[in-house]
Amino acid sequence: MWACTVLVVAKAPVPGLAKTRLAADLGAEVAADIAAAALLDTLDTVAAVPVSRRVVAMTGDLARACRYREIERRLADFTVIEQRGHGFAERLAHAHRDAAAFGLPVLQIGMDTPQVNPELIDECCRGLRDTDAVLGLAADGGWWVLGVRKPSMAECLRTVPMSQPDTGARTLLALFDAGLGVRLVTELADVDTVADIDGVRCVCAPGGRFAQATRLAGV
Repeated sequence: MWACTVLVVAKAPVPGLAKTRLAADLGAEVAADIAAAALLDTLDTVAAVPVSRRVVAMTGDLARACRYREIERRLADFTVIEQRGHGFAERLAHAHRDAAAFGLPVLQIGMDTPQVNPELIDECCRGLRDTDAVLGLAADGGWWVLGVRKPSMAECLRTVPMSQPDTGARTLLALFDAGLGVRLVTELADVDTVADIDGVRCVCAPGGRFAQATRLAGV
């Protein structure tokens, strides 16, 4: 078992509020359903990895979300905390600190990379054994995973503009500026637009919810 807390930062997949760029092409309900499928696939993967703790930092009204009953059942295997703070960067920093209450290194992922598998999480956990931080860059210029040995190491996120083409590079620079050793792990593509779907689906489990939901959507 890895002595680590895996933290999933998630937004309730509520139609009209989730995956707005997908919704522009597919409609609010379909986009939110795809987001719910990606979240559930991610939670299944995390639940399958032998780690000490599993935490979800959630924002939004889950009762209004697509597949909310299935999500609620899946969350029974996780400690669920509320996101707090103003702006995404601050909420990430707070989520790291809250998840670190268990006294373990924290490995944080989002819900936009349903192709994440146990082997990738193992790679990240191995990296945290002998370095301060691990970072997995995303193909769109962001990042999909950040692991830190201490919550104070994630405080540098507060200075990084999120959801920008250079967010990944600026996060890496902020970690270096904080004096941290960083190990880069496998780069992934995340799902923000219709153009992202096929490339991600190709490396997902064919029977997974994301693959099924996107095929049903005709994309």
